[in-house]
Amino acid sequence: MIDRSVGIRSIALNFPSLVRKNEYWYKHYPELVAQAEQRTLARLFKPNDSKTNHQNDLWSQVVTPYMSDPFRGTVERRVLAPGESSLMLEERAARDALAAANLTTEEVDLMTVTTLFPEQIAPGNASYLNRKLGLRCPAWNLESTCSSALVALQNACALVQTGQYRNVLVVISCIYSHFVDEDDTLSWFMGDGVGAFVVDTLKPNQGILGTHIVHTAATCGSFFNELIVDDRGKPRMRIRTGEQASQQLGGTAVEFVQNCCKGAAKKAGVTLDEIKFFGFNTPTAWYANLCAQALGIDRDRAIDLYPQYANIGPVLPIANLYHAAQSQKIRENDLVMVYTIGSASTAAATVMRWGDVKLGPVPAAGISVDRQEKGVVATV
Repeated sequence: MIDRSVGIRSIALNFPSLVRKNEYWYKHYPELVAQAEQRTLARLFKPNDSKTNHQNDLWSQVVTPYMSDPFRGTVERRVLAPGESSLMLEERAARDALAAANLTTEEVDLMTVTTLFPEQIAPGNASYLNRKLGLRCPAWNLESTCSSALVALQNACALVQTGQYRNVLVVISCIYSHFVDEDDTLSWFMGDGVGAFVVDTLKPNQGILGTHIVHTAATCGSFFNELIVDDRGKPRMRIRTGEQASQQLGGTAVEFVQNCCKGAAKKAGVTLDEIKFFGFNTPTAWYANLCAQALGIDRDRAIDLYPQYANIGPVLPIANLYHAAQSQKIRENDLVMVYTIGSASTAAATVMRWGDVKLGPVPAAGISVDRQEKGVVATV
């Protein structure tokens, strides 16, 4: 192996133009809100009935404050507007990440792409995005559900460290709004977004120091995709939840964060006390609190973007790092730990020494949308 300091050189984010707030469902689906406690979201996120261990106790403790809210702490989420697509958002994020890294499309050596989910059923967007960007390098799809960003980061760093590629452009998108139904409360905690980053050689002692990834087979069946035929006769994928999803997610959450974060710290040769910033995966309103308590760290050492974006799946770690750097919660040479949990795939933690990471433009503010019979009426 070639001894190189490798890590993130630039980061960019891109979000759909529309913001959907809880008022949307109060206005258009009042009966759904009234019956929310008998629907999907309430069954998915609740205190565990069987408090037989510390994991279940902690999960119940952090979930309970949100039980009186039918939206379980969700405030707003970004969703695709008419005419927007995953590919369109990916292209903008990719170009912004390249511009921030001061790279041209001709200089990119490899691109990996996670599209969760593309407009077509299969394949992912890698080749389509390659054509849009006009790259001359290979591009392939890589997916590990909501841990895709950290899995892609590990793969990219290994390829650059071994000298097989000079740099790697990683693009991660999450488009949930087209794969859940508006009249399913599951849609309440899901949003859309795209993140992109460039992996390259950094200054000595900067970049990735240690990564620990484990499988999450214990959560198989918590979520699954179902092929349906929509009202126009076209096949579509829909996200569904399994009957044991609540127990599977709550019963494993503490174990996964402790295993991954302590494992990554050990491989990096650091302690949790030395970490300046923790970028926890925040697919729910209480997940940052859960992770902080599970590790015994101060909650102020983490960031929580859930009120702003809701659950944007594999884009969460990129958004956490971007906003933490943009608000100067992270500075050059700080030790940073990122943790992600992907159902029915992997959980992962990475320790890095933050480099001189360049940031793309601040994501544009969204527009609050109220759909009416005659079209879409948008108000700031």
